[in-house]
Amino acid sequence: MQDSGSSPEIGQVVLITKGRDQGQLGIIVELIDDRFVKIADGDKRKVDRMKKKNMNHLELVDYIADEVKSSFVETGRVTNGKLRYALTNFLEHHSDLLKEGE
Repeated sequence: MQDSGSSPEIGQVVLITKGRDQGQLGIIVELIDDRFVKIADGDKRKVDRMKKKNMNHLELVDYIADEVKSSFVETGRVTNGKLRYALTNFLEHHSDLLKEGE
């Protein structure tokens, strides 16, 4: 029933579209249910203070940070440094994915 193109995955980069963090990027670090996920960026929003977000308030970016996803597969957790690295890497090499919607 779920459209595979729009279902969130751990390690996926998201653009926050509503709330105080609007316009900022985060990475999905936990899937709660169909409507909610937890995100962090390793900087302002650390892993130990993940933000629960409604999927309606996020825009999924067509990019999965492999290092974050593999970290969860291997250890079940991710470090703030790895999240920061993944977001920096994304911005340096894939920022064109953000400009599509403009």
